[in-house]
Amino acid sequence: MSIVTTTPGLYPLPDWGKDALSGLKGHQKGDLIGGDEDEEITAVYDEIREELIADQREAGLDLVVEGQARWDDMLAHPLAVHENVETRGIVRYYDNNNFYRDPVVTGELTESGDVARELRSASELTDSLQAVLPGPYSLADLATDEHYGEGEFLDAIADFLAGELAAFPSHETLFLLEPSLVENPPEDGEDERASEAIDRVAAATDADVIVHTYWGALEEKVHAHLLDADIDAVGYDFVSDVDDNLYNIQEYGTKDSIALGLLDGQNTLVESPETIAERIDWIGERLPAEEFETTYVTTNTELFYLPENKYKEKLAALGEVAAREEVTA
Repeated sequence: MSIVTTTPGLYPLPDWGKDALSGLKGHQKGDLIGGDEDEEITAVYDEIREELIADQREAGLDLVVEGQARWDDMLAHPLAVHENVETRGIVRYYDNNNFYRDPVVTGELTESGDVARELRSASELTDSLQAVLPGPYSLADLATDEHYGEGEFLDAIADFLAGELAAFPSHETLFLLEPSLVENPPEDGEDERASEAIDRVAAATDADVIVHTYWGALEEKVHAHLLDADIDAVGYDFVSDVDDNLYNIQEYGTKDSIALGLLDGQNTLVESPETIAERIDWIGERLPAEEFETTYVTTNTELFYLPENKYKEKLAALGEVAAREEVTA
């Protein structure tokens, strides 16, 4: 079994970057990222990207993400910068104390290439690139549709993400972030459509695709349908819910590979490498029938909730796990 360390991306801005961008962008809605930032702002984000990738390389992570420093709207970013999307009122981001602008789709979701441009810049800095996108179900759940109509919006979002993904540079893995599968689970019938939408996106890349779920455990039927998708691994949040995630895997199985969310992406308490290794072993002992090809070890959530110093300490802890010659799971 191979242990691979990585993260779901969305890193906090370095303190110097916050100061620089505050002076350049201001704090008004019109000063948020829209995909048309000027050269001076672009240069700051380029420098931040280089620093975030350097942080991961210094920590020794196996897979490196771009960091998504430009994402004002967390998972909604690919829509928020689209020319046929209007960003309107401020909406709470699930049940935490973060907010995003409601992306209202008012026209056809043509390809924008925004995330692809970020990743092309990142690909020049690492040979171990992991792409990150919102999953189609979560993105559709976070957005408002005023163009496609009921029953068509999820498919349109999946096609949009697949189109964006097709323009990505070469990448080893793709993390599709799907917290809405947990937080606002699809109803009967919709759960199968969610799985099919994920299939559509996954088919647009030759990389290994991990659908990462967090802030709890999937309902049994949602989990079963997700396993029908042609993906390589499911990510489980073992910080928020150990028992139900274990039950799902024990009862229904999982993919040939697995992603374990073992570090708390929202808590400043930093787990030691020994604690992380013990958690890997503990889970492995409770899944005796499973022989995973690859075990991705990651934080359970995105890391932008953390102060800069704590985010770096979490990366360092993950990197020490990666440096161990043997981890038995």
